[in-house]
Amino acid sequence: MLFSNLAVSKVVAAQLNRLTRCEHIAKRSCSALTSNAFGRGGQSSVQSPATARLSYVSGLASKSIVSFSQSHTNHSRRQREFALLNNSCTAHPFSSAATEIDHDDETTTTSYTIKRRQGVRNVAILAHVDHGKTTLVDELLKVAAASATSSSKAAAGGDNNNNNNNNSADDAEVDLNRLMDSGDLEKERGITITSKVTRLDYTTNDGKEDYIINVVDTPGHADFAGEVDRILGTVDGVVLVVDAGEGPKSQTKYVLSCALNLGLKPIVVLNKADREESLGRLEGGETELELMDLFEALGADDNQMEYRTLYGSARGGWITEDVDVALKIASDGGVDKDGASSNMSGLLNAILEEIPEPPLHWYGESSDDEKNLSDYADQPFSMTATTVGMDPYLGRTCTGRIYSGQIKIGEAVTLLKRQSGSDSEAVNNSNGPSSSVTGLFANRGVSRVSLEPAVAYAGDIVTLAGIPETMKVGDTLTSTDNQVPNAIDTPPLAPPTLSCLFGANNGPLAGREGTIVASSRVRARLINETDNNVTLTVELCEADAEKTVVFGRGELQIGILVEQMRREGYEMIITPPQIITSTCPTTGQKLEPYEEVVVDVDTEYSGTVVNALTGSRKGVLVEMVDDAQGKARLKFEIPSRGLLGFGPEVATATRGTAVMHHMYLEDREYAGPIGQGSDRGKLVCNEMGKATLFALESLQARGTLFVAPGEMVYPGMVIGENAKSGDLEVNPVRAKATNNMRTQAKDEKLYLTPPKKFSIEELIGYMSEDEVIEVTPQSVRLRKSELDSGVRERAARSRKKQMDASKAKG
Repeated sequence: MLFSNLAVSKVVAAQLNRLTRCEHIAKRSCSALTSNAFGRGGQSSVQSPATARLSYVSGLASKSIVSFSQSHTNHSRRQREFALLNNSCTAHPFSSAATEIDHDDETTTTSYTIKRRQGVRNVAILAHVDHGKTTLVDELLKVAAASATSSSKAAAGGDNNNNNNNNSADDAEVDLNRLMDSGDLEKERGITITSKVTRLDYTTNDGKEDYIINVVDTPGHADFAGEVDRILGTVDGVVLVVDAGEGPKSQTKYVLSCALNLGLKPIVVLNKADREESLGRLEGGETELELMDLFEALGADDNQMEYRTLYGSARGGWITEDVDVALKIASDGGVDKDGASSNMSGLLNAILEEIPEPPLHWYGESSDDEKNLSDYADQPFSMTATTVGMDPYLGRTCTGRIYSGQIKIGEAVTLLKRQSGSDSEAVNNSNGPSSSVTGLFANRGVSRVSLEPAVAYAGDIVTLAGIPETMKVGDTLTSTDNQVPNAIDTPPLAPPTLSCLFGANNGPLAGREGTIVASSRVRARLINETDNNVTLTVELCEADAEKTVVFGRGELQIGILVEQMRREGYEMIITPPQIITSTCPTTGQKLEPYEEVVVDVDTEYSGTVVNALTGSRKGVLVEMVDDAQGKARLKFEIPSRGLLGFGPEVATATRGTAVMHHMYLEDREYAGPIGQGSDRGKLVCNEMGKATLFALESLQARGTLFVAPGEMVYPGMVIGENAKSGDLEVNPVRAKATNNMRTQAKDEKLYLTPPKKFSIEELIGYMSEDEVIEVTPQSVRLRKSELDSGVRERAARSRKKQMDASKAKG
């Protein structure tokens, strides 16, 4: 009866808090709208929106009132909800439920108790692309380093741990601008590509308590969502960063749904609150209402709905829980004149208060006594890998979270292979490969630092060196002498949406610029990539033994992989992407992936975007919202095939004002033939040599050029886009005749428009079905897959006859 009363109290408090939040937003929204109306000299223009918004928020409040009354009258239902609350994550090993779990199968019976590791927090930073999460992590590193430095100065004759903290603080101050984006491509493109873990040693403001906070910085682009999928299993809560001026976007929806499904506790940070476009949305509560709608739509439970909301600016280095204080700081130019706000320590304190301690698996006894670190030595060690790598000095390495026991350097570990839910029979993992741990490290900033003392416990996220060579992401490591019965389950990954063929460069210029040209070397490199890049799948091509099939999430992911390989000296060709289809098991219909596309564009170009996506690309407009700044937000549902090559096309059509984001929805019925914009013809070279200014100047009237004077070209290479439909063969190497014939007219100075350059991911969506991309360390070329013009003409005539025959039958 005690637990049932506690359940009712929790639910009633949650509903009351939600009701209070709705009322607060409603008052702030209406007061802001009314003040804006009188500021314009009238009330009639704002009466309708104010009433509409008040009605909307009142509706949310009414829902809370209904739920509040039901919490009193339906006592038995609340008892069941409380039971589900305690066991909601039982199926997931990273659950925060403090309950005993039994795993029964044909071979073994596992019983362990979930206990808590004091003084540690594991949290992930989630956000849509360019919402400021990496900058936020930079600020957290600064605050943690400052707290560690101050605590070490306060302690007389600081110990080794404080010395380590000082060293990490010095390392973090080397480069404070987007420190976690340490890769070359991440720095060049300004995006996060891989998930990274950093360890913060944080001392509270009163200096009485020391904590370890493991922070995971995750990518915000949909093509790298697999990095989010694999890392969420290691954390117990998330910080959802949302641009206060833009509100939640497509990737915000995806990452939040993943976190809520795993039962993780969220904290919301409305970032960039000091920008002009954020002031109106914060005053009116629009962003908060959109977030509440999103949480409701994604099925958040009562505990997750009571998320804490913070307002701040990562670039400005301040954060607060009071929206009025945030608005005042923003109106003062981002300066806290009254000293009412705090630095990012407010977010770290919120993490300590809201995010639960990491659960650990305790085998054997199930007493409720609090365990000391010395008690962990008798427990079997287990750890799952979220990142694997190879160090030239240390050997195979892996980064992951420890779920039970402890690990020291020199101890023997055994590999337990990951078991998917589709496995039909149990796999005996007890005889897996073994090795001895040669290194134990923690990540501080972007540096890998040896742990002192060299021991890690359950709840820590660390890097081990000297692990078995066959270790892959998702596998489990356990102590050889005291093994856990089964491998730890890890969350499943979303399926890939497209595939491309990779092969050796077989063009006329093959081997001139790259050092690795053999197809076997290219295939080996792709297979090695799958060790750590879990969202990529590599298979042998059945139709052509010299080619390799690569399955991925999107054009950007494939483009990043190709860019990394070309910088390593590889030469290769890539065929046009093919969308992955499937068959419905019940109806037998052909299915293809659909995506949700959100386009933010100037209102004057909204019609252009709608026509481009809803025409031959088979998209459907599901929502259209205009704001006061002359911007429109368009939401579509469209087959993934319809998005190929749409990025460069919409950027050109809207003069670069359109910002597009997309997210995988589900597999739906095949939409039939899809067109991809206009029927673009190509300018195809018919001679080999260096392009000349004289020839290109006369060819630029035929269309848009892709090459500059002096570049090597060869027959079959695409040097531009034809202004008319159909391919046109041209001679870009023609030089001006050098003879002794004189003319009365003087030679005119030649002017040439700069050539249009594509990135690799843009070319992947741009190329036609009969073309391939030729990639070398120095050049990226687009060419026809068949270089012989005669063969191409015969193939074109054959395709035309087939199309005419199909039309006649239809």
